Amino acid sequence: MLQIQKKMTNAFYALLSLPATAMGFALSVQISALSWILSTKYGLDIHEIGIVWAAGPIAGIIAQPIVGALSDSMWFMGGRRRPWIVIGGILAAIMMLALPNLEIIQKIFVGGDDPQAGLLSIAVIVALTFDLSINVSFNPTRSLVADCTPHKDRSKGYTWMQTVSGTFGVLAYLIGGTLGNIFLIYFGVGVALLASIIPAFLIQEPRELKNEEEGKQEVSKSSTKDVVEALLPLSGFLLYGFYVIVAKLFGLQIELTVPLMGYELPIVEFISLLLIVISAIVVLPNLTKSSAKSNEFQKVLLAHSFTWIGVQTMFIYAFFYLTEVLQLGESAGKINSIAFFILSLVSAILPVLVLNGFAKKIGMVKTHLICIFIMALGYAGVLFFGTTVILYYIMIAVAGIGWASVVSLPFAIMSEKVDQKKMGLYMGIFNLSVVLPQLVASFKMGEIVNQASDKSVVFVIAAITLAISGILWIFVKNDK
Repeated sequence: MLQIQKKMTNAFYALLSLPATAMGFALSVQISALSWILSTKYGLDIHEIGIVWAAGPIAGIIAQPIVGALSDSMWFMGGRRRPWIVIGGILAAIMMLALPNLEIIQKIFVGGDDPQAGLLSIAVIVALTFDLSINVSFNPTRSLVADCTPHKDRSKGYTWMQTVSGTFGVLAYLIGGTLGNIFLIYFGVGVALLASIIPAFLIQEPRELKNEEEGKQEVSKSSTKDVVEALLPLSGFLLYGFYVIVAKLFGLQIELTVPLMGYELPIVEFISLLLIVISAIVVLPNLTKSSAKSNEFQKVLLAHSFTWIGVQTMFIYAFFYLTEVLQLGESAGKINSIAFFILSLVSAILPVLVLNGFAKKIGMVKTHLICIFIMALGYAGVLFFGTTVILYYIMIAVAGIGWASVVSLPFAIMSEKVDQKKMGLYMGIFNLSVVLPQLVASFKMGEIVNQASDKSVVFVIAAITLAISGILWIFVKNDK
């Protein structure tokens, strides 16, 4: 074991953050370059690119809990998370390297005189594998932080993770904007390999995981009841996500609607909304009499899911607010990129320098819910004060305070609410509170934004859902 790990120095927390940073940087490369290269170099249309991007949420729903549960129970290459981190880093690097060189792959596997023969299929396979490698590997990198940090320093582990990862994310956007996406892709290959493989072998994982408050080390098995119980607050989101995926893949349409507040809501969406309301009524007062830990985890899932509806709605549709409300025209894309850069910069600086200190003093949950309300105020500020580009940047910077917490503290909070020996499984389930709301934002909120004559509705949705999330976080127990 390295001396920095024995002493739990800041250098070790930085080292521990690197595997998650590798996957985060690969994700930044994907966001910056994937659609661009598939469209401009290989001629995929919007529909085909959309199918490629849909693989991410689907992979997250299916693969993350499975990989998490497998990594909990395995020990290979001197670790339970190490094999998945190494495989994910190598796969992500290879797929990034392949993206600008699909013609070479085409010549090797297809050949012939037509350089376009089979190129589309190869592009889709490479892009999908890249997306899957990122989604599958995120779980072990985040679980590793929980495995290797003591209970009292959990917030420090995850705030360091976000600061290091966020800094590299800012670097990715800078490289893409200044040196171009091709340079960013090749740079990303090096980051994915070095930041995943080297730290994975330097960090010594504990051979036995235990619940510190119990002082026990026996192996606990995950039961179907545990999983079903944990998924209760996400039941409405699960139904909607399943329906959307089936509908988009197979063209399924259910015409039956239910009138709700002057709006004709499709029956599946109405049932999904009803399930969300019922699950909240059941979970918050713990009517199912679940164990204290299980109930706290349920509350975290419920609160975090509303956060991501608002966040993802802003990420996807803020461009249309800039185009139509602020009437920025062709400059809207550049303004949008700068705003996201500001958001990323704030989220990289705050976790270690500010949030960890507050979490130590007043508790992680209280710190997080304050940040969530600040984020809601930032979104509301766009509605009331974001009439110029400068004021828009300022309001987005305010929202960045909440974003800094969203990508760091919830991981630490949920890691204290679950059985430490099942961390991978529960980290995978926790990811569903991110992925499923993203589907809601992509499809249902997209439909609302598309039909609205005033695109300010983007920040109305964001502000309301973040405020609801903040209220739900109040019900989560705050441990100092």
